[in-house]
Amino acid sequence: MPRVSAGRRITLPADQCREVGLGPGDEYRTYVADGGITIVRMTPGAAKGFLKHITGDPAVSDEESLMDALDNSTP
Repeated sequence: MPRVSAGRRITLPADQCREVGLGPGDEYRTYVADGGITIVRMTPGAAKGFLKHITGDPAVSDEESLMDALDNSTP
C-alpha cells in the first residue's frame, strides 16, 4: 500500500495512472471533499467552447463590468 512520505509526496500506482492516462509531466488538480482527496488529470482544451452561448453587452465597458462584479461579490 502506498504511503505519504515525510515530504508529503505520494506515489500513484502505475496501473491506475495508465488507466486514466496520467503520465510524467501531466497537469492535474486536487479536490478535497467528504474526508477524501480526488486527483483529476487536466485535459488541454477540455473547456473550449464552454461559454460560447454567453453574449456580452457592448454598451458595458470592461471596467464597468469589473466594478459591478466587485460590488456584488460576497466577502
